[in-house]
Amino acid sequence: MTRDWNRRTQLVHEGSRRSPYGEMAEAIFLTQGFAYDSAEQAEARFQQAGADEFIYARYGNPTTRMFEERIAAIEGTEDAFATASGMAAVNGALVSMLRAGDHVVSSRALFGSCLYILEEVLVRYGVRVTFVDGTDLDQWRAAIVPGTKAVFFESISNPTLEVIDIASVSEIAHAAGALVVVDNVFATPIFSRAVDQGADVVVYSTTKHIDGQGRALGGVICGTTAFIRKVVEPYMKHTGGSMSPFTAWIMLNGMVTLDLRCRAMAESAAKIAAVLAADSRLSRVIFPGLPSHPQHALTLRQMGSGGTLLAFDIKGGKEAAFRFMNALEIIKISNNLGDARTIATHPATTTHQRLPEDQKAKLGITPGLVRLSVGLEDTDDLIADLDHALKLI
Repeated sequence: MTRDWNRRTQLVHEGSRRSPYGEMAEAIFLTQGFAYDSAEQAEARFQQAGADEFIYARYGNPTTRMFEERIAAIEGTEDAFATASGMAAVNGALVSMLRAGDHVVSSRALFGSCLYILEEVLVRYGVRVTFVDGTDLDQWRAAIVPGTKAVFFESISNPTLEVIDIASVSEIAHAAGALVVVDNVFATPIFSRAVDQGADVVVYSTTKHIDGQGRALGGVICGTTAFIRKVVEPYMKHTGGSMSPFTAWIMLNGMVTLDLRCRAMAESAAKIAAVLAADSRLSRVIFPGLPSHPQHALTLRQMGSGGTLLAFDIKGGKEAAFRFMNALEIIKISNNLGDARTIATHPATTTHQRLPEDQKAKLGITPGLVRLSVGLEDTDDLIADLDHALKLI
């Protein structure tokens, strides 16, 4: 039964299952298999498992199912499949639907591992991939042709925070019969309803905001029941990319505070971006919530918020960026994001280090670029930490 709950209530209660003990917290069903009352019951379940019947943890598990139902509810999709990592979600969503000879159109500005799947894995198996500037609708129109199987893009690109017009790209793709797959991790389930804007499939690295505390790897693919159960599930359960029950339990607990955390982090990010925008030690500040951002109006229309991440270019290049990062006290150096702790990342030498220099330059990944994932610390303390480190460059 569909319940008319608001999002914060869904984040706490949706998909909950209770054992006969009536526990308050979600139970962790740490089992790889399930027993049957009879051989006939086992046969019947393998022929067609019911909605709340399980066979093997690689296929499904009560704890994992709670998480899938909860994320599908807040994302606005019919179903979801939980995966072992965010990249397992990206790989599963794309590879499960594609065959040799299929055509995919993708935005060029992507996380390094996403680029690897598109440039190396899919191409290796005969899938044709066309890359475009994701912010240029004319390039999408030119690249998407009748017969194009899918389009793929990050709704906010990593790490230069380009914002893609989900509704417009989806309209172009659907006119050609293509499926729209959106990596929505930077936008979060709180600030973006990509399905309402036209996306068919939405993927997340739950490692990021959904866990929110840097504890576990996870991912999820959200879409229609037909896509999740007929396309994704057969591929994922046979190739072994399913989420573990313990990880699902961690994600369920992370979701309880997801709305509160994302809104607090976004508020802090906006204040930090406004301060840094006036800092002469930086050559540019990239934050979708700033009026100076090229897609600022689109961001407000599509998300209603600038999000929890920003990036800035430090004058002096890599050497100055490294001096800055090494001088930080509160802010940690890492390559994760969406954490309760604020994290600074140097994309050119970490997340995007494998890209050729000319491609980095084309994407705006300069030697002085630092990506900042804003956490839950006091905003004034973070601003003071940034200012202190900038003084030492």
